[in-house]
Amino acid sequence: MKKSVFLGTLAATTVLAGAAFAGTLDDVKARGELICGANPGLTGFAAPDANGVYQGFDASLCKAIAAAVLGDQNKVKFVPLTSETRFTALASGEVDVLIRNSTWTFSRDHDLKLDFVAVNYYDGQGFLVKKDLGVSSAKELDGATVCIQTGTTTELNLADFFKQNNITYTPVTVADDSEAQRNYLAGTCDAFTTDASGLAAARSSFPDPENHIILPEIISKEPLGPVVRHGDNQWGDVVRWTFNALLIAEEKGITKANLAEVEASTTDPEVKRLLGSEGDMGVMAGLDNAAFKNAILANGNYGEIFEANIGSSTPIGLARGLNALWTQGGLQYAAPFR
Repeated sequence: MKKSVFLGTLAATTVLAGAAFAGTLDDVKARGELICGANPGLTGFAAPDANGVYQGFDASLCKAIAAAVLGDQNKVKFVPLTSETRFTALASGEVDVLIRNSTWTFSRDHDLKLDFVAVNYYDGQGFLVKKDLGVSSAKELDGATVCIQTGTTTELNLADFFKQNNITYTPVTVADDSEAQRNYLAGTCDAFTTDASGLAAARSSFPDPENHIILPEIISKEPLGPVVRHGDNQWGDVVRWTFNALLIAEEKGITKANLAEVEASTTDPEVKRLLGSEGDMGVMAGLDNAAFKNAILANGNYGEIFEANIGSSTPIGLARGLNALWTQGGLQYAAPFR
């Protein structure tokens, strides 16, 4: 009798354990589509083009994940989310992953029970003003009206900066970047504050970008990256290692154009593992062994994605800076693929 009870309990435990391991990866495979939470429209990062197809630096990471999991970068649905709704949408299962210029913080890790699995852009908060305002420093904004998105770390950083410098401001709260830009251009606020990359992206879309300046002060650390639900470790690993694969590809000089040639000729064991021609790294992650090769083929390596969407040759004109590879003095560093 005791043995039967024990076996029954063991069977129930096994079923529950199986259910616990059936997470987002299985859902995405069954659905045949990745659902990615994205910015409603931030030029260069994530915004629909003239055909309604999302393009950009963050959008490309969503596509790389779809390529890794489903073998097709086009099997992704983008769900536009405001700063106030993004984390609720992820926690509730409305989206599989959030890649929406979101800052990794202690409270978001703990209170919101979310996991930031990588940093795809190291950033900091800045200020955008019109040249004719006549200021050259954020410390000269005493009494200014400032456009600020609610529900963001930006809102808290702004309050801290003005308090520390013993100056005052009047917030003009907005729901998203588009509303902030409209208010700023209409003169409703003297300054617009958000991540410096976001300011550069916004300025590039203005009819007169040369008449707007980003002030020199960077008032915070803003590590931005993909977010998944806490406890879904297998899915978190898939997202993390898809991003790492893009970094390693850049480190190894693998591009979308030369990947086939490298695959045919390489003697580098790590490259062979990355491209799936040796070992079972993809299978170990619950994917096909060609998963990470497919991720690179989607839109290229990390550097290619950066330069194509937000780099120095684009209207946004961002230098790699902290986002250069570690071998080039930056912070982008992937763990070994072994």
